Amino acid sequence: MIALDIFADPVCPFCLIGYERLNRALAERPDHPFRLAWHPFQLNPAMPREGMNRADYLQAKFGQDGAVRMHQQLLDIAAADNLPLDPLKVIRQPNTLDALRLVYWAGLEERGTAVMSGLMTAHWYEGRDIGDPRELVEIAKNAGLDAEMTARLLASDADRDTIATRDAHARERGITAVPTFIVSNTHAISGAQPKELWLQVIDELSGAPDGTVLN
Repeated sequence: MIALDIFADPVCPFCLIGYERLNRALAERPDHPFRLAWHPFQLNPAMPREGMNRADYLQAKFGQDGAVRMHQQLLDIAAADNLPLDPLKVIRQPNTLDALRLVYWAGLEERGTAVMSGLMTAHWYEGRDIGDPRELVEIAKNAGLDAEMTARLLASDADRDTIATRDAHARERGITAVPTFIVSNTHAISGAQPKELWLQVIDELSGAPDGTVLN
């Protein structure tokens, strides 16, 4: 298997879009060589612990015109990719530290993809607050993790420093935006790339005797 390391934050819409496109490529190539691993990159590390109203967040970050353009861009992509994405469903902009802690714990049990997918689905498709520990426990349970243990871990400070260290290491490696995909710890692919690119990468890897991407 070939490592596909994915640096992401579940509240990044392009992480959702990029994952959906990748996942469609993987479905078309069920014998793909990838082993997915998720890594933290918190988009808004200064976000208050309790999160904030999303409309206020967008206004502060992008301004009124920028927020409207972002909304329309996401709607256009959702329509083109046939995704049930409506940004207006998202009412709260959460602090994602706890969500990323959950992804880390899930990865230790090989449930990282299930949990990250559950987080993005909850946030972007269902408008749930993934900063709420109750929502995180439900997502963990649906991904096959122990709900009681997850609740206890979330109520503690377990691995907060671990996530901060891993996030800082990603930035030291030169990662400045998400999603960023690292193939075999060598080749970086940034952004929500189309399914066709992933199909090409998979086909090239499948034909390369040493598992490297061909140029």
